Amino acid sequence: MAYDRLLSPLTMGKLELPNRVLMAPLTRARTPDMVPKALQATYYAQRANAGLIISEATNISPTARGYVYTPGIYTDEQEAGWRGVVDSVHRAGGRIALQLWHVGRISHHKIQPGGQPPVAPSALRAEGANCFLEFEDGSSGQHPTSTPRALETDEIPALIDDYRQAAKRAKRTGFDMVEVHAANAYLLQQFMATGSNKRTDRYGGNLVNRARLVLEVVDAVCEVMGADRVGIRISPFIEIFGLSDDESEAMAFYLAEQLTRRGIAYLHVNEPDWTGEGPQLTDTFRRELRQRFPGTLIYCGHYTAERAEALIRNGLGDGAAFGRPYIANPDLVERFRRDSALNEPDPATFYGGGAEGYTDYPTLSCDPGAQRVSEAGA
Repeated sequence: MAYDRLLSPLTMGKLELPNRVLMAPLTRARTPDMVPKALQATYYAQRANAGLIISEATNISPTARGYVYTPGIYTDEQEAGWRGVVDSVHRAGGRIALQLWHVGRISHHKIQPGGQPPVAPSALRAEGANCFLEFEDGSSGQHPTSTPRALETDEIPALIDDYRQAAKRAKRTGFDMVEVHAANAYLLQQFMATGSNKRTDRYGGNLVNRARLVLEVVDAVCEVMGADRVGIRISPFIEIFGLSDDESEAMAFYLAEQLTRRGIAYLHVNEPDWTGEGPQLTDTFRRELRQRFPGTLIYCGHYTAERAEALIRNGLGDGAAFGRPYIANPDLVERFRRDSALNEPDPATFYGGGAEGYTDYPTLSCDPGAQRVSEAGA
């Protein structure tokens, strides 16, 4: 089967993408010291066939962390580590965006600076949510989140500046774009959602106030990168980490209108059923979102090549981001081009570890009989 639209070029802000297959942001928990190294450079360069790689979620500050072994972009060492990744992707002919991340209340005081509580819009614990910690015996694993403290109003400008400084580091490093992570029940979505934001200042209450922080963050990042090199990820209707929101659709439409005015490069929608727990997006919602955001619209969540092709042909989206298929298929675009079978990912190696299940999945150019290839030969 031919995927003529999915494999066709796409103009996205300043970039000309050779195809509409994006690599979704994928936390892989393989940076114990929060600094990307040669292993990450190999991993991302292997996947340079994507129209655009969106990096794993990357902490913008020490307080942004909720998971050990995830990278940051707030120190010189981290910046240098990411430069090695970006250079490798560019040498392989690819393009890469850095996803800027703050987890908010999905954290624990044990991994916060000075053992302080995590920060959030309101002092409401994320019921049923876990973060990822390293324990005293050296082991690691999931642990219930701590009760956060509410950010003071006068602390918010410094938080916005953390995003600004992270964008400056991303620009110096050579990233082609940055993506603001405003999805998956993390800090920016916590501010937008009615269930997690009980503030009475200018960042709480009505919908416009609850959207204020994410738009101020987008503005700060656009000042650094230029709007045509900025994307944002949202996840309307998502039901994870104890998040609830009575105005999810209205918020998505308001954001789309405001982001259109700013002229950002793309809007990336993570569909709510990616965990198997949320509702499916309707085509009615997609059409109404498209009316409000005529720019580049990307969807992510359980996509196959066939489903992505239909999405584009029907005018509901401009491309699709693939997560788990990219874990196991470094040459995913070529497999779509040849309509070849896909490797199945190994969930046991999704998080943590080294090259196994990370850089050693076979490509079509490998020996057809090989189950794995070495990192050096990948």
